[in-house]
Amino acid sequence: MPEVQVRKGEPIDRALKRLKSKLETEGILDEVRRLRAFETPVQRSRRKAKNNAKRAKLKIRFHFSLP
Repeated sequence: MPEVQVRKGEPIDRALKRLKSKLETEGILDEVRRLRAFETPVQRSRRKAKNNAKRAKLKIRFHFSLP
């Protein structure tokens, strides 16, 4: 679970923004939104296909072949 330490003199708004960005990068907010309502099998397969396509795109983009 992500955790944010509020620094001395830091506004709460800024600490909340840091927490939200940590939650977003770890994918927790997406999971909460997904689990909020029932997901049909078609929606599930579309979501998984979209995630796989994104993963494949990143793999191609950041694949380094050294000679």
